Amino acid sequence: MADRTWPGEDLVVAAQGGDLDSLTALVAGSHPNVRRFAHSLCASREDAEDAAQEALIILYRRIGMLRASGALASWMFRIVRNECLRRARLMPRVRPPLPDTAVMSAEDEVLRHLEAGQVAEAIAALPADQRSVLIMRDVQGHSGRTTAEALGLSTAAMKSRLHRARAALQLTLGDTRAHH
Repeated sequence: MADRTWPGEDLVVAAQGGDLDSLTALVAGSHPNVRRFAHSLCASREDAEDAAQEALIILYRRIGMLRASGALASWMFRIVRNECLRRARLMPRVRPPLPDTAVMSAEDEVLRHLEAGQVAEAIAALPADQRSVLIMRDVQGHSGRTTAEALGLSTAAMKSRLHRARAALQLTLGDTRAHH
């Protein structure tokens, strides 16, 4: 199994202080987790690889912007997520999705309270068909119709997979939160 630990705070602090060897070690040590985030959040393997690479470049260039040395995982998760979303917006679409004006869902509440790594692992653990629907709808914000068409599904099948994915994610993340 891949190493899921992040580089220690001492390495982060040294990198923030301008130590080049520490910065290089920080980027190398973060790479496996950044790739895992990207493969969990991006719609395609190509986008995931590109997003991971871009996130590591941002880490290298902007380590000084990280406010708390212990927040590396959360910071990198946000960078990867934003990069995946940016790449998704570049995809040609029939029309932009309508903004979601619904009240925050139970899933959103759970996600707000969890570590980024737990969320990425939970999404990555979903079956591929459920993961792709969840990513397109909940992470990238595509409409139900666009998601169904892109995946070659009927709207009913897409909704069914999305429901199963959300339920599995909520169960997994709820269990994770209960054990902390």
